[in-house]
Amino acid sequence: MHQQIFVNLPIRDMARSRAFFEAMGYAFNPQFSNEQGACLVLGENLFAMLLVHEFFQGFTGKPIVDARQGTELLLCLSCSSRAEVDALVAKAVAAGGSAPRAPQDHGFMYAHGFEDLDGHIWELCFMDTSACADPGSDA
Repeated sequence: MHQQIFVNLPIRDMARSRAFFEAMGYAFNPQFSNEQGACLVLGENLFAMLLVHEFFQGFTGKPIVDARQGTELLLCLSCSSRAEVDALVAKAVAAGGSAPRAPQDHGFMYAHGFEDLDGHIWELCFMDTSACADPGSDA
C-alpha cells in the first residue's frame, strides 16, 4: 500500500496562503518549499503541496478549476476530538477563511469544515468509533 499522500492544490498568493495555514498552527517543510510551491505538513506522511497557479499548470494540460466557483475535491482530515474540529474551523475563520455551513452531528461522527483563501474545501471530522455498533454483534 501507499506510504505517503501529497495533495496538490493551486493557489493564487504564496505569502497569503502560508500565513493563513501558519495562523492555524500548521508548519511547512522547508526542504520542499520555495516561492512556487510549499509543502504543508498535515500529519505524519500527510502533505498538501500549495502550488502557485503558473507552476501548478505545468503539471496538467487541463484548465485549473477556480475553487471559489466550482468544487473539484473535498479534502477531509480526521481530528482527535470535537473540540479540535471546532478549534481548527475557528482558526481558519480568524485567519480569513470561511465556514460555509454549520457543523454536522451524526452521533458517532462530528464534522465541520472551512474554505481556505483560494476556496478549497477542507472538511474536518471526529469519529467516535466506540459509538458505532460492531457489525458482528446483535446490537
